[in-house]
Amino acid sequence: MTDQTRMPDRTLSKFTAQLASASPAPGGGGAAALTGALAASLAAMAANVTAANPRYAERTDALATLAAACDAQRTALLTLIDADAAGFLPLQRAYAIPKTDPERAAALADAARTACQAPLDMLAHCEQVALLLAAALEAASPLLRSDVGCAAALCRAAAEAAAMNVFVNTGLLAPADRAETEARAARLRATVVQCCAQTVDAVFAALRGEG
Repeated sequence: MTDQTRMPDRTLSKFTAQLASASPAPGGGGAAALTGALAASLAAMAANVTAANPRYAERTDALATLAAACDAQRTALLTLIDADAAGFLPLQRAYAIPKTDPERAAALADAARTACQAPLDMLAHCEQVALLLAAALEAASPLLRSDVGCAAALCRAAAEAAAMNVFVNTGLLAPADRAETEARAARLRATVVQCCAQTVDAVFAALRGEG
């Protein structure tokens, strides 16, 4: 990264400019984390706007809990933008080791394990966001259904992108590590995609008057 400012203190304009630059980091992993954070933000907004409406006064406590949980996921996902960029650096250094060096394969495997960690964490947080979105769809005002649906679409995209950023490096891992890492990533991805698809489908059905 050419700008060492941490992501929570960066503007979107500056971050997207960095994303578009010739630097390999931030890259797809950072974009995935930001997308997941946007999904969590929309879920929190749906809960907060509903809680502010006197019509839903009986749900205030539950909505406050929901909003706080979504905000915690938003914060965690934003932190993973920088973690993903930092995790890429050892891999970049390992690739620079001469191919004739007998230590290169081990260095690449260690670096790949590090590079896989942030996107795996993103997937785990996206799983939590997906579950929170299912709850938000039930608890939030019907006027906010489209926002919840947009959040689910973003969450699904974030999980797909994070999974790709795991699988792009698993070929460098030892066979046992590769199998374990790929299995975890695949399970998390499938859970998020299924849960978010259900939320998106439910929103479209409601908007069309089918639900």
